Amino acid sequence: MNDRYDAGAAGYGADQYELVGYDEYGQPVYRQIPAQQAPQQQPYDPYAQQGYGYDPYATGRQQPVPPYDPYATGHQQPAGYDPYGATPQQTGYDPYGQAATSGQQPRVAEQTAYIPQQAGPAGEDTSATPAGADEREYHTEQFAFVEEPDQDSEDVIDWLKFTENRTERREEARRRARSRIIALLVVLALVAVGGVGYLWYAGKLPGLSDSGTDSGGKAAVGAQKRDVVVVHLHDTKQGGTSTALLVDNTTTKQGTTVLLPNALALTSDDGTTTTLAKSVEDDGSGGTRDALNSVLGTDIQGTWRLDTPFLQNLVDLVGNIEIDTDADVPDPDAKKKGAAPLVHKGADQTLSGKMAVAYATYRASGESQNAQLERFGQVMQGVLRKLSSDPQGATVTVQTLGQILDPSLSDKDLGAFLAKLADLAKGGDYKTALLPVQNDGTLTAQASDSVVKDVLGGTAKSPDQSSAVRVSVQNASGVRDNTEKARVVLLNGGFTFLEAGTGTARGSSEVVYTDPADQENATEVAKTLGLPAGAVKKGKVSGNADVTVVLGQDYKPSSS
Repeated sequence: MNDRYDAGAAGYGADQYELVGYDEYGQPVYRQIPAQQAPQQQPYDPYAQQGYGYDPYATGRQQPVPPYDPYATGHQQPAGYDPYGATPQQTGYDPYGQAATSGQQPRVAEQTAYIPQQAGPAGEDTSATPAGADEREYHTEQFAFVEEPDQDSEDVIDWLKFTENRTERREEARRRARSRIIALLVVLALVAVGGVGYLWYAGKLPGLSDSGTDSGGKAAVGAQKRDVVVVHLHDTKQGGTSTALLVDNTTTKQGTTVLLPNALALTSDDGTTTTLAKSVEDDGSGGTRDALNSVLGTDIQGTWRLDTPFLQNLVDLVGNIEIDTDADVPDPDAKKKGAAPLVHKGADQTLSGKMAVAYATYRASGESQNAQLERFGQVMQGVLRKLSSDPQGATVTVQTLGQILDPSLSDKDLGAFLAKLADLAKGGDYKTALLPVQNDGTLTAQASDSVVKDVLGGTAKSPDQSSAVRVSVQNASGVRDNTEKARVVLLNGGFTFLEAGTGTARGSSEVVYTDPADQENATEVAKTLGLPAGAVKKGKVSGNADVTVVLGQDYKPSSS
């Protein structure tokens, strides 16, 4: 390429321009050379060098290209016009159209940004162009494009960093939330497993227990372990016995004294129906224990015979007991009437051995045996609260009594058993429950649910009463308590008691039967009640009874 050309309109002799470099856009930069200094040379035609010349008639003479009009308005742009509005920068130039990587080109004083466009020869028709030729034809080497940094680039970078940080924080928050949820689920799973394990251990899982909860709120029955000992209190002075079951539920850690009325119907060794009191007298400890297991569905491990003198010694050994008494108890050894009571009614009464025996065996006039049983239960619980919780200490206390124990229960086994109950009684995990029975000595549904099933974990199986002689009793003696006393005597004799109310007072008693087959039974009833044989006669029997008894003023309960 020529580095000099004639840019003037008059050809030779006019001012000329010399190429000195390129700006950052790739545009050629020239400086003006006066005519007198320029060497004589062939005029420079920039359009011929760039291929802009055009000879439509092939005359060998190039046609001038019209000045560049970017908007095709037909008007020539003034010199120095930059259609892109770019401002030349003081940067170096790469002849291959790349921006210089280092250094700056020195600016020539005479250099200009652009060379003014020159018009073609006068009179030349420049409007005619070949078909398909572009009026504005450019070549890429004429331009250079430089990316200028966006003025908001730093703000964009900061925004991207902020967005990235916020995203990371959100992800971290999600990870922490997932970790907390997983930890919570693990804790809940452990709690559930522990709860199921406890319910299984306590026998509360559905399907593993036979009922709900007992009256103390503990797990009722099912896979529970119970240690049961039956204790018979023998009154050596007044006669008679009182029976209770001592229950240690080792699963629920609950102790209970179950009071058994003497009227409880049992099946004797020979298969006949009898009562608890008569079974203790006739069948002994072994037969009574088996009969109780059959009726209550329990497993009694041993029998403890506790005569009243040994109970008195036991209370004295533990250092007296404190209970709430419900009655004034007279001194059985008092020689004159009107003496001060041995036991006073009131709360937190301290009882010695003698006082405890008197209270445990006391039964006021007109009271049922259940009232006396409950007093016996109070005394037993008071003794357990004072007894040593150490098995060895409790065993020493039992050995000190000097009583002869039933072969089913050794002094060491009894001492260890009582020590466990003593620990429960001191901790408040001990109660007393009365086994309710009907007039005929059989168990009710209430007894099966509240005591037999819940406390003892058994099933009530009362003996068939169809074979027992049903005795209807009407009280015409004028003494209200005689009805209850006759009931106890008859039940103990193995009869079924039916109450017929109170009649007009009469002097003599009667025992009536209708069926001749019941004559022998009527004779046995009269004998059991202590009535003379002449009181037995044939007549009309009331209700569904087999024998009817009318108690007269000649009836003496003590004789029976």
